[in-house]
Parts: sequence; C-alpha cells; structure tokens
Amino acid sequence: MKRRILLVDDELAILLTLKAILEMHNFEVDTAASAKEAERKLNAAEFDMVITDMRMEHETAGYDVIRAARAVAYNPATAILTAYPALGNDWKARGAQQLLVKPVNTQDLLRQLEALLITHQDAMMRAIKQNSTKTTKREAVKKAG
Repeated sequence: MKRRILLVDDELAILLTLKAILEMHNFEVDTAASAKEAERKLNAAEFDMVITDMRMEHETAGYDVIRAARAVAYNPATAILTAYPALGNDWKARGAQQLLVKPVNTQDLLRQLEALLITHQDAMMRAIKQNSTKTTKREAVKKAG
C-alpha cells in the first residue's frame, strides 16, 4: 500500500517537481497551493504525512498547516519545507517533527522522509500500547474491586 502525502507549497514548480519525485518513489501525493486548501484536504482525506512550505499566504502559513494536521484524528507525520532555515527550534514547539531545507538533494529528502515516517509510526504504536496497558490495568482493578 502506498503511503499518502499532502504536499503544500505556493510555488508551482516546486510543488510539481517534488510531487513527481515522491511519486517515482512509491508515494501517493496530493497537493495544495495554500494553507487554506491544505486544511480542507486534511479534513477530507487521510494522509500519512504532511509536508508544508513555511511562507505562503503569510510568513508563517506553514504553522497553520501543521496546526490543522495536529487537529485531525488520524495524526499524520509533519514536516516543514523552507528556504529560510533560521527558524530556531520554534518549528518543534509548533508541532512539526522535521525541518527540511530547500534546496534538498533527492536522496537526502527521501532518507529524511523515511526516517520521519518510521519514527512517527513507532511513536504511534507506543502510544497505542500504553493506552491498551492502561485500559487493561483499569479493567483488572475493576474486576478485583
């Protein structure tokens, strides 16, 4: 099964180039040219990952996309793609899991995306396991009580 990515960038050349590269490497890619369009798409379908440019409608529109991705129940991995890497650690505090700096070498990009997907999936599995352990403990306490 192909992993689904929502790719968000207002520069058409970057959007189409990255879409083609990712599709050649077995990703299913949907695109959005603005934060508003990305928010609509995040609510209409499920994605394994969201990659967003930072500067679109305004200087920090990428954070709007990250916030929208964090709000959906299916919890996609998130990355900011920017030509302005001087964000410090603010991107982490705002919910992004990876910072990708343009221009990016194709092999480096693919390696970083794969690593992010694996790390994100592991974190989700740990959270599920913790929740099921808590539920099991509560059920045992109820039965014993």
